Amino acid sequence: MKNSFVFLLSVLFVFGCTKQSFIGEEYLGAKYLKSPLGEEKAPDTDPLIRFDAFDCTTFVETSLAQGDINKLNKIRYKDGNIDFMNRNHFIETDWLNNNQDLFENVSDLYGKTATRTVINNKQNWLLKKYNLKTNLKPQRAEIKYIPYENINKIETKEPLIVLFIYKNPNIYDKIGSDIAVIHMGFLLPNGQLRHASRRHGRVMDTNFDKYIRQIAKNEHNIGITLVKIK
Repeated sequence: MKNSFVFLLSVLFVFGCTKQSFIGEEYLGAKYLKSPLGEEKAPDTDPLIRFDAFDCTTFVETSLAQGDINKLNKIRYKDGNIDFMNRNHFIETDWLNNNQDLFENVSDLYGKTATRTVINNKQNWLLKKYNLKTNLKPQRAEIKYIPYENINKIETKEPLIVLFIYKNPNIYDKIGSDIAVIHMGFLLPNGQLRHASRRHGRVMDTNFDKYIRQIAKNEHNIGITLVKIK
């Protein structure tokens, strides 16, 4: 009887891990589309939710929300208040800060970390991208990350959100603001990175170790942040 109970627990544990590792599986193969979501009205008339196309952020958000629009809105907007100006536009100062009840930076558990300081100039970015005039002040954030040279084999029993950290002084001239997070996806327990790839034009799985070795060749790609889903 005891052995049967232990076996049942083992089956449930394996099933649970397997189920978790398939986060976002239903969207594999969906096309990549830059900034596919909006508020259905100006200045961003894209829909609040869709399942046929994603960029890297909306793929992560929709997967976390399990396709539920109410859950998705709570992730994408501060306090779930649907408004363009209330959207979590910047990962560093908006998305992570306003979703502290959902996410936790656990990079320290997987390697020696460094700190990237970023100053998001939302006022300048909004003017450059949307021609919107505001009086918003720049926001400063510090984000812990693991430099690529400090990364060994990363093993996880649960899916983690992986943020790819970037540092390029020329980005300000391009988009109107500094940013630290250039890409995001899920690191799965099977060692795969599940993400919406702009390069390949679709949501896909790729070997995580191979992927980071490749992008680390670019001097502006400096490391990764690992985020636990609470």
